[in-house]
Amino acid sequence: MADKKSASKAENKTAKKAQAKKPNRVVKYFKDLKSEFKKVVWPSKKTVINNTGAVLAAMVVSGVAIWGLDTAFAYLLRGLLSMAG
Repeated sequence: MADKKSASKAENKTAKKAQAKKPNRVVKYFKDLKSEFKKVVWPSKKTVINNTGAVLAAMVVSGVAIWGLDTAFAYLLRGLLSMAG
């Protein structure tokens, strides 16, 4: 009977330790996250505006290129279908 009590006490201690570790991991995660955010070098407003402009310009050029190819293939397909039928 004494063995069962000591075994259950040991299990309770192990369970309490396991429960205590979970919040510590979460707290540690957020502390680490905060310290990592302090290390980030955020771009200036001018850099963000320049990069945004470059991305928008690339999107417009890509869109026009895709539209051009789509139009050319549509004319080609219409021409082939008119020749066949």
